[in-house]
Amino acid sequence: MTSGKGNVRIVVKIQLEGVHFWKDCDLPEVEYLKNLHRHTFFIRIEKAVSHNDRDIEIILFKRQVIDYLYAQYYDRKYDCLNFKGMSCESIAMVLHAKFQCHEVEVLEDNENGAIVC
Repeated sequence: MTSGKGNVRIVVKIQLEGVHFWKDCDLPEVEYLKNLHRHTFFIRIEKAVSHNDRDIEIILFKRQVIDYLYAQYYDRKYDCLNFKGMSCESIAMVLHAKFQCHEVEVLEDNENGAIVC
């Protein structure tokens, strides 16, 4: 079965605990961001597929993304992901490149963040 005339994309949403910091923060009002701090990172990934019969199984794709994030960023000391100096933009760019996605959104605490298309 084909997708017809429209674009078809799968979507996965992931919620993970992590820490990071903004090393070069020069804004006095938020200079505390220079320190390692915790967020719940909300990640939303859209990936194009070639048809509407799941040429990529959504559950397995989600597991691949989670496994990749834990393999790359898990920190035993904090028992969560440690993105160190990476911004939401940086995390989204890494995932976008690694999984050849249409769009990746990374939000801190489901409030503020970035989208990479």
